[in-house]
Amino acid sequence: MIKKLACKSGSKKISKEVFDREFKYMISDIEELVEEACKKDANIFGYGSWSHHIVGVVKYAKLLARKLGADEEIIELAALLHDYASVLDKNLYPDHHIHGARLAEEILKPYNYSQEKIEKIKDCIFTHRASKDIIYKSVEARIIASADAMAHFDNVNSLLYLAFVKHEMEIDEGTNWVLEKLKRSWEKLMPEAREMMRKRYAAIKIILDKG
Repeated sequence: MIKKLACKSGSKKISKEVFDREFKYMISDIEELVEEACKKDANIFGYGSWSHHIVGVVKYAKLLARKLGADEEIIELAALLHDYASVLDKNLYPDHHIHGARLAEEILKPYNYSQEKIEKIKDCIFTHRASKDIIYKSVEARIIASADAMAHFDNVNSLLYLAFVKHEMEIDEGTNWVLEKLKRSWEKLMPEAREMMRKRYAAIKIILDKG
């Protein structure tokens, strides 16, 4: 059952302690919502989309947010919801950045959450895809795009699973697919994220690259 936040932008002020407590309840709800969607048979990416991707995106997004002084509320919610559309319905995957932004608003509005922040979260989700040439409007959007890519380097085993199990690729085809995906991900990383992933990427290329 949704518990509305006691305060949003433009309404009466409440203590930070009360807001933080209620925000944690909302985060817990949304974590459960996304994880349950990842567990369902309809999710073509499997439960690993939660355990080996979304969890990692949240981790790196929060690290970058603290490093760069970004809004951690926006970061955590956008990271949790950035791939929600693709795990919810395979037909939404090709444009999951568009559908994900729409679904995020539908999910967050009932909590009485700030519309201004909802719009920023939607923008983060809309601009997170490496395969799309999109301009970032905020540091939060750049962070979500980078964290999404960082999770690929952190969980390259999940990319191998997608290539060889889900897509049933041959050895060379699957290896090249993973390397190309990582190359696109690297190009999407902001400088601070590249510094964090540089050694890991080099190690992956040594193992996978045929030279």
